[in-house]
Parts: sequence; C-alpha cells; structure tokens
Amino acid sequence: MWKLLKRILLWGLLAILVLFAIGLARNWDTVRRVLLGGLHVHETVPPAIPADLKRPAILVFSKTNAFRHTESIPAGNAFFAQLAKDKGWGILETENGAAFSPEILAKFDAVVFNNASGDLFSAPQQAALKSFIENGGGFVGLHAAGDNSHEVWPWYQNEVIGTHFTMHTLSPQFQVATVNLDDKAHPAAAGLPASWQRTEEWYSFDKSPRAKGYDIIATVDEKTYKPVGPFGKDLRMGADHPAVWSHCLGKGRVLYTIFGHRAEAFAEPETRALLANSVAWAVRQTGDQCGTTPPPAATAAAEKGQ
Repeated sequence: MWKLLKRILLWGLLAILVLFAIGLARNWDTVRRVLLGGLHVHETVPPAIPADLKRPAILVFSKTNAFRHTESIPAGNAFFAQLAKDKGWGILETENGAAFSPEILAKFDAVVFNNASGDLFSAPQQAALKSFIENGGGFVGLHAAGDNSHEVWPWYQNEVIGTHFTMHTLSPQFQVATVNLDDKAHPAAAGLPASWQRTEEWYSFDKSPRAKGYDIIATVDEKTYKPVGPFGKDLRMGADHPAVWSHCLGKGRVLYTIFGHRAEAFAEPETRALLANSVAWAVRQTGDQCGTTPPPAATAAAEKGQ
C-alpha cells in the first residue's frame, strides 16, 4: 500500500513539474521581460522614414523590453494613426530604437511613448532623445512609459517622468475611480469635465512631482477605489495622487499620464480628448509654455524660406 502511495505521489509530482515546464515555456517571453530583468535589445538599423512626412509629425514608439501591453498597444497605435490623419499630421509608428538619432528625430515635432517599457535605448539613442526634448521637441508618455522598468535610465525617470513608480493596484487590479481636473486651464484639459469616472490599473509613485514644479493636470481620488497592491501593500499617496502631469524640460514640452493599460481606454471620450489635446500641445499647436523656441517644423520651414 505504501509503495502504491509513493508511486502516486511521484507521478503526481512529475505531472505538476511537466505542467509547470509547459507553462514556463509558453510564457517564457513574459518571464524574461518581467522576472528576469527584461530584454536588452538595442536596434542599430533604423526604420524607413516616409519621404513625404507631413509636419508637424509625431513618432509613436511602442517598443517593450519589459512588460508588454499586448492589447492596448495596437489600440493606442490605431488611435494615434487616426488622430494624425484627422489633424493632417505626419506620423511614424515604430518599435525600432534606432529611429532615435539626431537626424531622424529632426524630422519630428513630438515623440509619443505608447506603453514603451524597459531598457529601450543604447547610449547614443538616449543622448538623441535627451537633446531632442531639451532643444524644443515634445514628449507624451502613456501608462507603462512611467513604470519602474525605466529605472535603468536615471535621467529619463528623474527628469522626464519626475517621480518613481512604486506599484499598481492588485486588489483588484482594475478598478473604477474618479479623476478630478486640477489644472482646468492647461491646453491638455480642453473640453474635459471637472471630474469623471474611468477604469484603470492605477499607478502609485513615491511622491507627487508637484513639489518639483511639475504641473499636475489631473489627480485620481483615492477615496473612490482601493489603493492596495500585492500582499496588501498600501499604495496611498494622499490627496495629491497625480494622474496626468506636464512640465518644461529645457525648451521641450513633456506630458505623462498613467492612463492606458487597457485597450478600452482608447475608446473613452475623455481619454481620447486628453490624448488628442496632449499631443497637440506637445507639437506646439496650443499653449505658450516652455519658452518661445519654435517647433522643429517651423524652424525647417523658415530655413527653406517658406
């Protein structure tokens, strides 16, 4: 009887190990991205740039060397493609980090990080984006563009995002909460209600970047959801829990929002309006923030005598 029980236990253990191995193999890419330090792929051959790229132009970047939002990235790319078409803007959607060179970035007015995550760039590519923003280019980041996978590049985390991600909600992961406008006069807030409800995987940070002089455009009301992470971790930031913020970085305009984990976000009227407003502000079609330096498109036109 004991021998039979041992055989059953051994076969049961073997079955568990086989199932574990199968699950690990099927999800190996995610395991590498999330649990094993992420990928460290840095492209060297840039993508083809449209010869007839209209201006202003946006570069929509969704490379993921860390966690990949497989559903929301395509939805976001589709949204920005339609936005560019409606506005008459040029657009390039890419996951190729080699697009970040001084020569290529000079063809664009703003960069959009659509849930880009992880160790994205080589040192020269980092320098190119830094120079682009500081010299007047725009930047809009969504959701994972502000998570802790970017800690590998301190300048980006400290200066572009301006704060450090701690954790997101997990009890449950997605919750309905109330968003309140904090700066109704910011161009990104045009047409938005004073408050609205939406579902999100709510991010928390070590502190609000307001103390650094960043403009908090919208906050999330912690009283309207459970700011709790894994193992009951307390994610409360208090009354000043930022959800959308902007600032000037050198001569460049930077805006980040925690919105965008789910594909459904890009169908929400408020989120669509916020993102459309944000990109228009980043390419300097609205607002007067961040100095008087003209956007790259205006500079290029002036040099051609147009």
